[in-house]
Amino acid sequence: MVENIGFQRYAMISDMAETSFFSDISGRQFNPDAVLDISQGGRVLIISDLHMGTGRRDDLAANGEMLSAILEDYYLKQGWYLALNGDIEELQRHSLDRIQERWPRLFSIFNRFAETNRLYKLIGNHDESLLFKKSYPYHLYNIIRIDTGAIPIYVYHGHQGSDIYRKYNKLLGAGVRYILAPFGIKNISSGHNPYRRYHVEKKAYSFSLDNRCISIIGHTHRPLFESLGRFDYIKFEIERLCRDYPASSGEDRQRIETEVSALRRELRKLKRKERRDVLRQSLYGDELPVPCLFNSGCAIGKKGLNAIELSNEDIALVYWYAKGAGKRFVSRGGYEIEKLKDTPYRRVVLNHNHLDYIVARIQLLGTVNK
Repeated sequence: MVENIGFQRYAMISDMAETSFFSDISGRQFNPDAVLDISQGGRVLIISDLHMGTGRRDDLAANGEMLSAILEDYYLKQGWYLALNGDIEELQRHSLDRIQERWPRLFSIFNRFAETNRLYKLIGNHDESLLFKKSYPYHLYNIIRIDTGAIPIYVYHGHQGSDIYRKYNKLLGAGVRYILAPFGIKNISSGHNPYRRYHVEKKAYSFSLDNRCISIIGHTHRPLFESLGRFDYIKFEIERLCRDYPASSGEDRQRIETEVSALRRELRKLKRKERRDVLRQSLYGDELPVPCLFNSGCAIGKKGLNAIELSNEDIALVYWYAKGAGKRFVSRGGYEIEKLKDTPYRRVVLNHNHLDYIVARIQLLGTVNK
């Protein structure tokens, strides 16, 4: 286990969330110890919302073995940094001791990242009480800054942009533990409410745009890449494929037809799932999207987990799943599927781009809203 840094440090970091969070994180009050410099090399996995629990009400139960395997056999072995971006332990329902008893292998893996100074653990609204546990073994942050050499990237859970969670999180937590949990009712989460989700994402997007930086959040459980959710991304992707179609021929033309058909089916499913008035709302108003907001999704999806992979050159949204249990669009969409040796687990890069291209778009498109 790693040496405890003490409550004084926790309190200093926690204060940032209490004083106009989004105006402070890029200013002089930023904690210099919470900076990860990968400008000369290094890769970071950013994953959030594990909601580790105990027993039958454990949100991570379905994906826990897969998460342990990919962290240990893929990211740890290849020398990645690990940023756990909030809501890691589900402390609004369970005690920390019980969670640690339930997940010894996962905590052992966290320890191995921490022992080599490759673990960055951030606070979310469901594990905020860790700030008051003096014996907790890992450094805790509300936010970290990743220096890539191209653009500053801020990683934070995202609940800090919600007045409800900043002001009433303790009250909400008590409701979850003593009223909802005994009846097996799910957590109160922005991920289940498209209106709250939109406002959290909108605030993070506005902060990133105003400060010409990139934000990577979690909290809403909805993967975002370059400020686009799956619904918006599909529309742009269909438009791109339609532009490529006239110049295509043979197998390439057939592939485009198949992909467009599959994407249209997925778009119809998303329309039914979301409320129509929320779909009409846009993070970027009437302008072109500025690619300054990313969301790593969550680790508790029904058919797999999402995460963000970052280097000093590239950023990618990845999807891990078990063979035969992944989302349909992955197998039919022409994605390259990577197998984790001697396991049923598969890795797919859903979206990828170079940071210099993203920086150029932020510089050119971000001026529109100024």
